[in-house]
Amino acid sequence: MKIDILRIFSIAIIFTLFSTFALAVETRMSVTDKELLERLHSLDVRIARLEEGQKGLSKQIDGLDKRIDGLDKRIGGLDERIGGLDKRIDGLSNMILGGFAVVFAGIFSLIGFVIWDRRTAISPVISKTKELEEREDLTLKILKEYARKEPKLAEILKSLGLF
Repeated sequence: MKIDILRIFSIAIIFTLFSTFALAVETRMSVTDKELLERLHSLDVRIARLEEGQKGLSKQIDGLDKRIDGLDKRIGGLDERIGGLDKRIDGLSNMILGGFAVVFAGIFSLIGFVIWDRRTAISPVISKTKELEEREDLTLKILKEYARKEPKLAEILKSLGLF
């Protein structure tokens, strides 16, 4: 029983909700031939205006195309100038790198010359020092030998710490 009431109630709600679609009626507008002709004439006028506007736009587009072509030519001239500048800049950069190479080569050769000069200047000093050391040793030997025969000289050498 409850199920039947529930079904009836749900069917009633569905009919209520969808009944608005059934009640909708479309009313026709009565349009006369004269009104139709007026509307068509106004559409023709609008279309003519649109065509005139399109012609004006196409003229403006043609003018813009000409201006763009002129700009392309100017840009082409600039490209040639820029190409020349690129070559000049490359030449300058090569010259600068060459200058740096010359400066570094000069610095390294100067360092090499200084090292070579020091070695050549030191070698005579070393040989002279060896010669003087040998003479000193020989002189000390002579003094020691003579001090063995002379006691006064032996005392002097002992006081100096040489004997």
